Amino acid sequence: MHTYLDIPGHRIAWGARTYVMGILNVTPDSFSGDGLLSTIPNTSEPADGNRLDASPLERAVQQAERFIREGADILDIGGESTRPGAEAVSAAEELERVVPLVRELAAAQDVLISIDTYKAEVAEAALEAGAHIVNDVWGLRADPQLAEVAASRGVPVILMHNRSSWAHAEIKERLGGRYVNMPYENLLEDVKRELLESVGIAKVAGVQDEQIILDPGIGFGKTVEQNLELIDRLGEIRELGYPVLLGPSRKSFIGYTLTLPPDQRLAGTAAAVALGIVRGADIVRVHDVEFMARVARMTDAMVRRAA
Repeated sequence: MHTYLDIPGHRIAWGARTYVMGILNVTPDSFSGDGLLSTIPNTSEPADGNRLDASPLERAVQQAERFIREGADILDIGGESTRPGAEAVSAAEELERVVPLVRELAAAQDVLISIDTYKAEVAEAALEAGAHIVNDVWGLRADPQLAEVAASRGVPVILMHNRSSWAHAEIKERLGGRYVNMPYENLLEDVKRELLESVGIAKVAGVQDEQIILDPGIGFGKTVEQNLELIDRLGEIRELGYPVLLGPSRKSFIGYTLTLPPDQRLAGTAAAVALGIVRGADIVRVHDVEFMARVARMTDAMVRRAA
């Protein structure tokens, strides 16, 4: 694996520490309840200090600024929910949601910005507005033009494994969606093979090897038990030779394991983040930045002493 990832104005030193990615959901329907386009009553100030009468863009900027203060290295901006049952969003609507926020943050903050999209048109506009990284939950399989956009721009890509399918989705009111009876012949071997297929798509388009990051896709087309196994065996994904992003934050495998709704999954997320770092995660993608940044620093202090 390459030692560094150089992005104009930034350098990521793989293995030196765990990098924290803060999630900015510019949506009305995030599974975790943190969608920045959700309806908020105009009353007193909430606990995080954000004004309730602020516009969606203002609230998103306030949350981004708070994440930076709390230790986020990367801000991941997404305009379409990926939860089971979420409605598809047109490229035009997604552009309207994410581009103003990317432009605002790129102009005002010295922080890495990733655009969470599988649409080439959205990625192109977000990169033009100042984003640095493309984060594709479909591993370049949904839009064949996206790999070419990343290659032509010379930006890093996060390739996620995804077998999400309505045929295997189950939704419960309190705990949310999960996948059941997912047909893997061999979980780790299937995930690794399909990730490497995405790597192949990236390379054919011209994405450089050192600009590829892998994400095993926790929660995307895996059962509760498969998600637990995948985190425990994350080192096998790391052995593919690429940096690894882990995104367990508030997800349903935690909820179904602990029988808790999304807003009570902080401890479960912390356990998954800590074990993920022990098993080789380089980036953790989280909602609760301040808490998880502390978990990452403490875990790093124990496992990266020689780094």
